[in-house]
Amino acid sequence: MTTTTEPGSTPRTGAGRPHAGRWAALAGVVATGAGLAVAELVAAFVDPASSPVLAAGAAVVDAVPGWLKDLAISWFGTADKAVLLGTIGVVALAGAALVGVLQRRRPPWGAALLAAVGVLAAVVAGLRPEATVLWALPALVGVGVAVALLRALVARVPASPGAPPLPGAPASGPDRRGFLLWTGLTAAGGLVALAASRAVSAGSRAVQAVRESIRLPAPARAAPPVPAGAELGVDGLAPYVTPNESFYRIDTALIVPQVAPQDWSLTVTGLVDEPFTITWDDLLALPLEEHHVTLACVSNEVGGDLVGNALWLGYPVRDLLARARPQAGADMVLSRSTDGFTAGTPLEILQEADRQCLLAVGMNGEPLPPEHGFPARLVVPGLYGYVSATKWVTELKVTRFADDEAYWTPRGWSARGPVKLSSRIDVPRPGDDLPAGTVTLAGVAWAQHTGVAGVEVQVDDGDWTAAELADTVGPDTWRQWRLDWDATPGDHLVAVRATDADGNVQVSEQAPPAPDGSTGWHTIELTIQ
Repeated sequence: MTTTTEPGSTPRTGAGRPHAGRWAALAGVVATGAGLAVAELVAAFVDPASSPVLAAGAAVVDAVPGWLKDLAISWFGTADKAVLLGTIGVVALAGAALVGVLQRRRPPWGAALLAAVGVLAAVVAGLRPEATVLWALPALVGVGVAVALLRALVARVPASPGAPPLPGAPASGPDRRGFLLWTGLTAAGGLVALAASRAVSAGSRAVQAVRESIRLPAPARAAPPVPAGAELGVDGLAPYVTPNESFYRIDTALIVPQVAPQDWSLTVTGLVDEPFTITWDDLLALPLEEHHVTLACVSNEVGGDLVGNALWLGYPVRDLLARARPQAGADMVLSRSTDGFTAGTPLEILQEADRQCLLAVGMNGEPLPPEHGFPARLVVPGLYGYVSATKWVTELKVTRFADDEAYWTPRGWSARGPVKLSSRIDVPRPGDDLPAGTVTLAGVAWAQHTGVAGVEVQVDDGDWTAAELADTVGPDTWRQWRLDWDATPGDHLVAVRATDADGNVQVSEQAPPAPDGSTGWHTIELTIQ
């Protein structure tokens, strides 16, 4: 096909033939993708978390300010991690295309830029808190492969008609068929490497198989049965016990850590007279206890669903601390996860005799799901998860708030995070088709470790009306509430507030989650036909 020109125009290729720059962009994308696939394969042998993509994502999570974290959660909910990884993928795709074009037009700057990015990724991976020196290896090997492939593929990019041959091109000149053949083979090789990395990373399946084979011991202290009156029987109302598959998950781990029980241990250290380490078998041999406890995330907006109630099985943390014998002056326990996350919990909270703080191994009658901390995690009634609910926990360091900071504290969050008295309207939902007459309003309220004593509902700035409260097993869990409302046609504003067992009334002032939890009454707008 010939090149056509018009007066005052620049030469262009015939119809259907892409410009050489587009071929170069494709070369960059394929070469970079194949290099990333090789990096994933190497990471599967080193540690899945050493993947350059995951290490970069974890670095982004660490760097974002608190307000941006809350914004991401409010927009995307528990899909925030998938969105982050997808964004990284899009940025990487655009950057790879740019590298290919740059390598064709200004060699060797495209390869140099790609190499620089790879070295930076290796540094980022190597600086992760849980990293070893080998964590830099996947990025270095991957970028080495990517640079070699980039140079080879760009040298085979078909030139635009009339353009001079590129340095390094075959003596006969690059041709489209040869370029597509090499590009296809490179892409296929990348797919093979990616598939192999997934096969090598079968550890997650092995850990899951071990988890499914575990039979947890019967508790030495069983939880009281859930009273029949704990459920009000309203469709759409959150159940008293949240199923495991519905329990919210908010943490900093981009991939769920896969920790085999036989490889797990917990060390109690720091300002203690008797530091010690226990294994999984040691933990299961202890007299375990069951307790219903509601957990809440500090990122929960007013009316949000980042809260849930479950039956937990574990060993009292206060007994672990008593064995270690904390020293005078200590006031904080810094718990550490296998993925490097830390939480700072007031020591006195963990030592309270009537607060059921657990090193938990079970959730709703089964071993902890991997995404909720298997094989072991912390459960602390009355504190937001960012200062207490460490998953995949491996260390309890007794220390001082003046000497240590947990993960979120230097990022602008309060060092201590008591859960705020809160309530929520679950039923009805805005937009529901509601005829005039009796309309059931229902929801949940929580005041962990204090207990909910009352819930009131207000319609259109009228008087507050006491709602019916469901039963509960104790003050560490939420309570359902309901109120039958004689609804009249028109638009209405419904608000809810709770009162705790100490007589404190939920505050009306609206406050965002940062730095220590949202406040305000949950309100919804309803239209009655």
